[in-house]
Amino acid sequence: MNSFSEQVRSPSQAVSQKYQQAPPVKLAVVYPAIQSSDYWLRSTAAFEARLKELRLPYELKTYYSRPSVDLSLQAEQLGDAIRWKPDYLIFTMDALRHRSMIERLLVRGKPKLILQNITTPFKQWRQKKPFLYVGFDHETGTRIMADRMHEILSQKKETDKKTRYLMLYFSRGYVSQMRGDTFVDQMNQRTDIEQVASYFTDGSRKKAYQATIATLSEHQDLDLIFACSTDIALGALDALREKNLVGKIMINGWGGGSSELAAIQNQELDMTVMRLNDDNGVAMAEAIRLDIEGKATQIPHIYSGDIHLIEKGVTETELKVLQKQAFRYSH
Repeated sequence: MNSFSEQVRSPSQAVSQKYQQAPPVKLAVVYPAIQSSDYWLRSTAAFEARLKELRLPYELKTYYSRPSVDLSLQAEQLGDAIRWKPDYLIFTMDALRHRSMIERLLVRGKPKLILQNITTPFKQWRQKKPFLYVGFDHETGTRIMADRMHEILSQKKETDKKTRYLMLYFSRGYVSQMRGDTFVDQMNQRTDIEQVASYFTDGSRKKAYQATIATLSEHQDLDLIFACSTDIALGALDALREKNLVGKIMINGWGGGSSELAAIQNQELDMTVMRLNDDNGVAMAEAIRLDIEGKATQIPHIYSGDIHLIEKGVTETELKVLQKQAFRYSH
């Protein structure tokens, strides 16, 4: 993993003439990219940019949809991608229905499957493994924020009143489990904080807004909102703006894309974990390159990129340094 991570972080080295002159490798990407988070579009941009630097001939088909609500469309897109017979298929799993889709692909054995935004292997798939799990560790990022949020809120407390929080989940499935449930587990270990409400929002900005408004009407003493994604954070912020509560209730983002960083610079979001975004696309390109060169033993089963905590008050200089690293291909 260490040598592969160094390969991802390092400047590219073009493949030999033999591979430059080979037939193009066929690549299909099926992403829930139609959302406020720019993670997915940046992933594709970084993936293509690295492939071009590697001088690896390729054909790429991309299929984009909205998360959670476009499950039927995603199934159609997946079917269309498979009929094209790609060598590698890049997909994700942020809803329960995705699991059965993925299992059918693993049983088929073709195409080689890259699971994006997932870094926790599934025990049930030990016999038929995906080619690569790639992304950023949801649990690690969530724990970093949970510890920091509790630290800040503990310093602010003037009475013995428990800190009250709202949990805004994504849809039922992997992302909500890895981010939302991890946060709940962390808070359950503390006696001075309690959850007053939770909602599944399907990653919808509108649903997150509605859930926040409903909670605020019942719990005027709310201290904290934990948002499991960018769109959810932005929807909750819409509600806080409407109620003139920005800065009075702590709220996070998740991922550190452009819209979250803008909200942090505007003193609206309290914190986020920023992924060095483009490393995921580079990792996919480098893994495919190694596979084509017959060096599959050098490819890790999981690639998990670096994450940094960003808080309100971060200097523009600090942010620019991280943005340059994170968006080195997709700027």
